[in-house]
Amino acid sequence: MTHLRSKRLPGVAGRASAAAVVALVAALGPGTLGEARADAPAHGVGGWSDRAHGFASLAGGTTGGAGGKVVTVTDQAALAAYAAAPEPYVIRVLGTITAQPFGADITVASDKTIVGVGTSGELVQGEFHLAPGTHDVVIRNMTIRDSAVEGDWDCKDTDFDGIQMDTVHHVWVDHNRFSNICDGQLDVRKDSEYVTVSYNRFENNNKTFGLGWTANVRTQITIDHNLFANTKQRNPSIDNAAYAHLYNNYLTAQADPGDPVWTYGNWSRGRTKMVIENSYYRDVQHPYQADATAELMERGSILKNATGRRDEWGAAFEPRDFYAYRLDPAAAVPALVTRFAGPQKAIGVPAHGPAITSRH
Repeated sequence: MTHLRSKRLPGVAGRASAAAVVALVAALGPGTLGEARADAPAHGVGGWSDRAHGFASLAGGTTGGAGGKVVTVTDQAALAAYAAAPEPYVIRVLGTITAQPFGADITVASDKTIVGVGTSGELVQGEFHLAPGTHDVVIRNMTIRDSAVEGDWDCKDTDFDGIQMDTVHHVWVDHNRFSNICDGQLDVRKDSEYVTVSYNRFENNNKTFGLGWTANVRTQITIDHNLFANTKQRNPSIDNAAYAHLYNNYLTAQADPGDPVWTYGNWSRGRTKMVIENSYYRDVQHPYQADATAELMERGSILKNATGRRDEWGAAFEPRDFYAYRLDPAAAVPALVTRFAGPQKAIGVPAHGPAITSRH
């Protein structure tokens, strides 16, 4: 494989210092960071790239519903109908959609982009579900929340995920906010391939982000610039992934230092090969760990008031053998991620959007 050169942040010479990047963050307006430092060369509205990066950019790339009709939905029936349609669509979600019955699935078929309009798009008490064989899906700029069942912390009898995918390929989950989900906020399952999870906020949950449910070792996943806050476990837990690249993520308990809510942070399990780079762990128990059958390489991260396991063994892999990317300094990650992860006002708002569309 060709060794690719990573990109640099314009305006900051050479390897940017943390202070320089933090100062730049303070000076930027919404969306400007994406225009200045997106890993992909093409940029959408407000500067954020509309092109997937990381593993989702390989083997033909991930374009979602690009080229299909653009529609805007405001109710569950329209969202469900367009998401499950056989043809490609770019589906703009305007406002809050509360799924009925509680925990209901919204099935997402291949060649779809689902994007919240500004910060308004929400799916409440429902799940986006990608069935086996689904491919080329982009879910961006959504808030997915409140499918938790009161008093059922472990959710053993339910399977209400925020996004669940089984045996899919080419999926990009970007700039979403997940909160208070009964089971997994994001579950990448059963040999799913070419997945990138970027700039999301994972908040207020027990089982947060899991990958695996398979004995095979096929999944390739990039996880970058995500916030994990007040999330107890699976931050993420990755089982039997061929390649898992985690960089510039911010994990913080946001609790009293003597009473953190964490069980563990990143976990490389099964035969996973995991690389962690320039991430930031604050008030975290067991920030990163690996089973004896897995490999984990960590470089450049910062740990503050972190306790417990910090496992590193095996050669894992070199991410730049697969794709280009640019690392932000670990010390700048809390400021960058806190400001720019989650839904952004400039995403999903074209200059002249289509009329509100309903489909029954």
